[in-house]
Amino acid sequence: MITSDNPRVSIGLPIYNAEKFIRQALDALLGQTFGDFELIISDNGSTDGTEAICREYASKDSRIKYYKNATNLGAAKNFNRVFELSRGEYFKWASHDDICEPKYLERCVELLDRNPAVVLCYPKANTIDEQGNWQKVYTENLKILAEKPHERFYQLLETFGWYHGTQIYGLTRASELKKTMLLGNYPHADRVLLSELAILGQFDEVPEFLFNRRVHPKVAQIENPTYRALAVWFDPKNKGKIMLPRWRRYWEFCHGVQRHELSADEKIRCYMAIVRRLFLSPGLTRRLTGMLQDGVQAGVRLVLKQIQQSTKIDSKRAVNATEVGTDDGKMGAKTVTR
Repeated sequence: MITSDNPRVSIGLPIYNAEKFIRQALDALLGQTFGDFELIISDNGSTDGTEAICREYASKDSRIKYYKNATNLGAAKNFNRVFELSRGEYFKWASHDDICEPKYLERCVELLDRNPAVVLCYPKANTIDEQGNWQKVYTENLKILAEKPHERFYQLLETFGWYHGTQIYGLTRASELKKTMLLGNYPHADRVLLSELAILGQFDEVPEFLFNRRVHPKVAQIENPTYRALAVWFDPKNKGKIMLPRWRRYWEFCHGVQRHELSADEKIRCYMAIVRRLFLSPGLTRRLTGMLQDGVQAGVRLVLKQIQQSTKIDSKRAVNATEVGTDDGKMGAKTVTR
């Protein structure tokens, strides 16, 4: 174990009710052959045995820093919090249910040290089941090494969304991650974050299977199968809000391009990549149908909200009118008495 006031690597572990798998994840992270890291745990108000387990591990290893939020802030704020608390040159988000092989950090640090053009790296990956049994190859040959930003940006847009688990939990340069908007509070914000990193630099892959993504019923995308449910997972304040998740994602892609320092030519090419992805990539009918559904659902919810507000106003007026009538009756009775 290596302890340092300025660790080279920071690992951020945002968790919530993670007692089932947290010990396995912590053992895997603490068992890394590269030991110069800090492990920042942000507990999003767990109500199970997560806190006790984390405090037990923290008492035995000084690299662990445990924080607990008073309430559940949502996944987005909790993910961003662990990065904001970090100090390392390199940063990695970790999940409470995935397993990193012992050489994960060592190989990724070597790659980033060797190639300054790379902003994010990760190894090949497998999927495992709830019991930790191997299922299948998850990702391989997931490199984004084009020299021009718009080419990397488009390649990221065309990456199958399910594969982003390998990338979002990879090792990145903290200095580059600071230039992004971090994780937004809307569905598939991780995809937008990765698109910003692709603008900033290359993604490379360690040619070894060192990451195991666990697939089980409590994985966020599985437990929250609708955009509305996933939005609340990202941020509880989204509950009841009118949302256009697919529209929002493409808007944020555009916003990411706009906010980075690129030549006018590169920006235009990035915007064209968004248009190309939206209208020319396979799945056009599905995408446009989904965006139309978003619009219709938002419109219906807006109308219903207006009706509810009008009903409340009418009810309030009726109550006020009744109270005024009652007061007038009482005043009239007093007048007669006199």
